[in-house]
Amino acid sequence: MVEPLIASDDPTLQPIGIPPQPLTGRKALVIGIANKDSIAYGCARAFRAFGAELSITYLNDKTKRYTGQLAQALGVDDELYLPCDVREPGQLEAVFETIWRQWGKLHVVLHSIAFAPMEDLHGRVTDCSRDGFLMAMDVSVHSLLRVAHLAEPLMEKDGGSIFTMSYFGGEKVVPHYGIMGPAKAALESAARYLAAELGPKGIRVNVISPGPVMTRAASGIDRFDELLAKTKEKAPTGKLVTAEQVGLATAALACDFATIVTGEVLYMDGGYNIMG
Repeated sequence: MVEPLIASDDPTLQPIGIPPQPLTGRKALVIGIANKDSIAYGCARAFRAFGAELSITYLNDKTKRYTGQLAQALGVDDELYLPCDVREPGQLEAVFETIWRQWGKLHVVLHSIAFAPMEDLHGRVTDCSRDGFLMAMDVSVHSLLRVAHLAEPLMEKDGGSIFTMSYFGGEKVVPHYGIMGPAKAALESAARYLAAELGPKGIRVNVISPGPVMTRAASGIDRFDELLAKTKEKAPTGKLVTAEQVGLATAALACDFATIVTGEVLYMDGGYNIMG
């Protein structure tokens, strides 16, 4: 057997070096953790395992009861465990003001929030109310634009990575997904435009599109158990994805070795999306 040519000064003949914690020294903000089953929590755990320092948000006092222990487990400083309801004026801005004071920079943001009124989520898109449509677009889509706007000055020096969470229902019609389908389609389009506009500053924007995971948010989708069963049956892997798997893959995309990836919708669904 011929020995590999690694005793050379040519860097292309050397093993590629990947640090054990490739996000060490990086600051990451995670918006949208509801409880320990949240995909956002899976991502936060992975960011932390990769070495990042974290700030996380909670929606309100009710969710704070579930996320307080998670913040402690993640090593989040009390000053960086922050309330954030994007429907409340000034709350999102206050989060970024705190990031400015505490860190003065930001490298990773995960946007994992979406909402539609139950009557519009469970009804036909044809029958969606104007107020329900506007709320779904405001919370699920426009909030990403606001996040990008606020993160931009914090990422200008070192560059950064912004992630948002979507689902296959933004590309194809998924029964019972309702108005959230058009909202996710708009979210994915918005992310592409953000990637184009922020790319020259070294800021990447990508959409993570996991397969269905039983989370608090998913519990609002009608007949979700049927969707889980269909996905498991149809996916080439024959398995459902987990929040931990999605988190690890997302954390890898936040690292410097993934800087060529931006403006993409990245399916993490065991191949479900490729099946006809």
